[in-house]
Amino acid sequence: MTATSHIPVFALYGETAPFPDIVHIERLADRATSDGWTISAHRHGQLSQLIMIETGGATARIDDHAFSLSPGDFLFIPAHAVHGYDFRPGTGGHVISLPTALLGGDGATGIGASLARPLRGRADTSMRRLVVLLVEAFEATGRFRTQLVLALAQALLAGLAEASAAQGAEARDPRDGRLLQLDALIAARMAEGWGVADYAHALQVSTGHLGRLCRAASGMGAKAYIEQAVMGEASRLLAFTRLPMSEIGYRLGFDDPSHFSKRFRAARGLAPSAYRQQLEARPSSS
Repeated sequence: MTATSHIPVFALYGETAPFPDIVHIERLADRATSDGWTISAHRHGQLSQLIMIETGGATARIDDHAFSLSPGDFLFIPAHAVHGYDFRPGTGGHVISLPTALLGGDGATGIGASLARPLRGRADTSMRRLVVLLVEAFEATGRFRTQLVLALAQALLAGLAEASAAQGAEARDPRDGRLLQLDALIAARMAEGWGVADYAHALQVSTGHLGRLCRAASGMGAKAYIEQAVMGEASRLLAFTRLPMSEIGYRLGFDDPSHFSKRFRAARGLAPSAYRQQLEARPSSS
């Protein structure tokens, strides 16, 4: 667990400058060696990433899940997820950073909805071939480089979405992109203590319609859906920072620390302090 008071949010890891290209690709050795093969906990606000392990391996953590990566494994990390890695020295592979716009943020294709959660698996022949072609196109300087990189990146994302479906991942309803917009609004406004009516007004829908969208995608009403997102962020702050419980509550829109503790206990079955102690005591699992 980091001793900081916040979870860093980067464009690329360690950088806050605007995203440099339509996609960005780095060899793991180029990024990880400068940090002693350890990438500390952080998140990205406007991009997703795909890690491809070719040799060596890593222990990865996304939010409160820890697992191992071996040669031939891939790991997809959606925007906003807190993640970090401990790579074996000399590990080979690539990290591919993809702006969220490439996932079809309007929900029209369903790819963004299908890849709203982390995804881990074994890269098949098609995925490995696409990654090789994408790396080659990224490093090229041809006249139509941008178009080629874009096409290959979208093909790769489509393949990941298919892999997500094959794994039985619970994708959100792709028929209405406003649910994805709601997710972004919750991340941006949760500190202000917004309620269902506030989010519905921002999305220009009725509270009833927002409730139907949330229920169709998750089986929960709008209030429960929003609280689940807020408590997910509370879990990340408890796991990855040393912030006092009261400060975490304030950051999530709770004026009363006892109210925050009560709602967290209802959502997680533990008081915030007990949840943090449990994480500190638990060894990593594979």
